[in-house]
Amino acid sequence: MASTLIVPGLRNSGPTHWQSWLEQQLPDTRRVEQADWERTCLSDWAARVRAGIDAAAEPVWIVAHSFGCLASVTAGCARPGRIRGALLVAPADPARFGEPEALLEERLSFPSLVVASRNDPWVSLASARRWAAQWGADFLDIGPAGHINVDSGHGPWPRGLELFRRLQAT
Repeated sequence: MASTLIVPGLRNSGPTHWQSWLEQQLPDTRRVEQADWERTCLSDWAARVRAGIDAAAEPVWIVAHSFGCLASVTAGCARPGRIRGALLVAPADPARFGEPEALLEERLSFPSLVVASRNDPWVSLASARRWAAQWGADFLDIGPAGHINVDSGHGPWPRGLELFRRLQAT
């Protein structure tokens, strides 16, 4: 069975975050660690995701959140054939971090699903939808769910696990 990389966003995903819960639900799961969880740098973060991909014996699944989505997309474009699919939850708007959009404009070569909220403070629904289309990803609007993190009530998130399982079945 292929391993799964958990790719958190800014400040990592704490012990009560849905990504930490999901990490406990799935076999052969590894978290991508960043050198500095307080400072985002797309090239540095993507390099850490690429290293996680390269360390796996076979193609991996990715479950990313927020800025981790941007790092995963950037890394995924550099590793075609090494990713089986990606669940991209609440992708952050690169403009909020001063990151060039050109690094994120490639179409993904693997199945992916962007899950977004109507009231996410880090990305508008329209922007998340535009990125999903740009990446060739399926898109799911889950309504007003904030940033889909602990602050918005997303600790254990069975629906996220269900969405990931559906992606794996495609």
